[in-house]
Amino acid sequence: MQESRTFGRAPVTRRPGLAFRGCSRSLDETRRLTAAMPRCDKQDMIEINSICVFCGSANGRNPAYVAAAERLGADMAAHGIRLVYGGGNVGLMGATARAVMAHGGKVTGIIPEFLVSRERMLDGVDELHVVPDMHTRKRMMFEAADAFVTLPGGIGTLEEVVEQLTWAQLGQHKKPIVLADIEGFWQPLVEVIGHMNRESFIREGFDVRYHVARSAADILPTVLAAAGSNGEIAGDAETIAKM
Repeated sequence: MQESRTFGRAPVTRRPGLAFRGCSRSLDETRRLTAAMPRCDKQDMIEINSICVFCGSANGRNPAYVAAAERLGADMAAHGIRLVYGGGNVGLMGATARAVMAHGGKVTGIIPEFLVSRERMLDGVDELHVVPDMHTRKRMMFEAADAFVTLPGGIGTLEEVVEQLTWAQLGQHKKPIVLADIEGFWQPLVEVIGHMNRESFIREGFDVRYHVARSAADILPTVLAAAGSNGEIAGDAETIAKM
């Protein structure tokens, strides 16, 4: 179920930006999700060749989190979609990247120097970038990605996705943002955004647009469906009514 809301070690480089192109193959499930959505002009569609995945450097207490990371990685590889991520070998970060590589997919890791030893860089990725600081890391991840998926994670994961939500709210990009709400993990965030809306801190014309995937199998179809409509999908009725 998916829903949208409105409110060997690879070469290490220090390049300031990246651009990738891959191939994309459709799924029956993707067709099902997009069939019910408003038609849009081709010029309004976003081609998804790479996805930035924000997620924890721990596995979390629920095995479903790792399973979701592995399913997402396998699905991305099957569609020829490159993974852009934080470069680490631990937690959900490592699980997602290893799954992509195990299924023949491409991976780009971007990691700041001070986290190299803590998060242990993953060997075998196609491109690995060691950068001076977190700001550079996030900028490069943004430039390299056509969409964003947020798996369960901690404060760092929360900060990363909220930054992208803010940039989208301010009109700086229209890249799809998907919360992978595995076992309801992101419901507290959904609720606080709704609370901000009800308290009139999210004003008309500054909508917070994101999409929610309820299961691991729904994550990639949700991204592709959102891209097909350029993210302009109506949110749930309760949230819209309060805008």
